[in-house]
Amino acid sequence: MADSARTTTPFDLGAYLDRIGWEGERRPDAATLRGVHLAHLRAIPFENLDALGGTAPSLDLADLMAKLVHGRRRGGYCYEHNTLFAAALEALGLRVTRLTARVVVGADRVEERPRTHMALLAEIPGDPRPYLADVGFGAIGSLLEPVPLTADTEFHDASRRHRLVHVPHRGPLEMWALEAHEARGGASEGGWVAQYAFTLEPFEQPDYEVINWHIATNPRSPFSRRPYVQRLTADGHLLLDGDRLTETRADGTVTERRPADETEARRMLAEDFGIDVPEGLTLLR
Repeated sequence: MADSARTTTPFDLGAYLDRIGWEGERRPDAATLRGVHLAHLRAIPFENLDALGGTAPSLDLADLMAKLVHGRRRGGYCYEHNTLFAAALEALGLRVTRLTARVVVGADRVEERPRTHMALLAEIPGDPRPYLADVGFGAIGSLLEPVPLTADTEFHDASRRHRLVHVPHRGPLEMWALEAHEARGGASEGGWVAQYAFTLEPFEQPDYEVINWHIATNPRSPFSRRPYVQRLTADGHLLLDGDRLTETRADGTVTERRPADETEARRMLAEDFGIDVPEGLTLLR
């Protein structure tokens, strides 16, 4: 959307909280931050269907309200989710710094990956600790609740375990990495796996417009080539990656199935993820 056409429509906090089913307090405190964060994840799925259709999704707040809040049968990916969530936190009275991160799952070095993920740093009035908040990371290692920006401390956020560590890198700013504890084979034992790395340098809306366009339209981007959809469930996590649906339960057990054809894939998104696929979009390629 061109700058001259961008809207100044105020963010509708009431409509947003109704969409995510939040009936708790509307205070700028840690309990509200955690509760709204988890409610958002449970209500609005992660999906890349706009990019799959060849379009960079709009990050204009009015467009995000129309798609993710009023639409109710769509989701979005990280820039959409965290842009919307940042507006909600600011409306609740928190201060928010918008960050970018390098997704490092499977990478040998931090420098191998570009900054393509949006995360948030939330500050609560009167609380000296900022919190890492992120409702838009499309992976099972994502945060369920915000965690304080404290190094080398394990946090239990809902049913998951995370920690923040410092990692060496070239540059004047301290580099942080979010690590998730992943169980193996359904057992409680497992290991720490780095999810993404970031500094505390603030980024602005024009920065995300550029990154968003690149991720959505680059033919080598995974988001422009196959469906990638996830949803938090009462008992775990659902992920559709291409033509493979993976269900991971809270105890670490994993089951997989594949849609037989395009019709079943669309039905799967409607029933399992609560998403209506746009007309004319082909999921299975």
